[in-house]
Amino acid sequence: MTPQRIGELWQQRAACKGPQSVVFFPPSHVERKDEREAREQRAKSICAICPVRAQCLDYAMSIHEPHGIWGGLNEAERKQITTTSSSSRAG
Repeated sequence: MTPQRIGELWQQRAACKGPQSVVFFPPSHVERKDEREAREQRAKSICAICPVRAQCLDYAMSIHEPHGIWGGLNEAERKQITTTSSSSRAG
C-alpha cells in the first residue's frame, strides 16, 4: 500500500460517507442564505460525531480545499484559520 493510500484510510471511517454526503457541498442550483445555513448546520452536526474529524480538517487544510464542509468547518472558516496562522507567523 502506498503512503498516500495509507494517509487516506481515514476517509473510510468518516461519518459523512453515504447518502448524507450531499449536505457537505452546495447544490448545483442557487441556494438561499437560510438554506445554506441549514445545510451547513446538518453537515456540521455529522462532523461533530465523526471519529476522523481532525484528519479530515488536516487534509482539507493541506490541499487548500476551496469548497464544502471539511472537519466541521466551511470554506470561510478554513480560510480564517489560514489567514490567522499566516499573520501569527509573520510577526
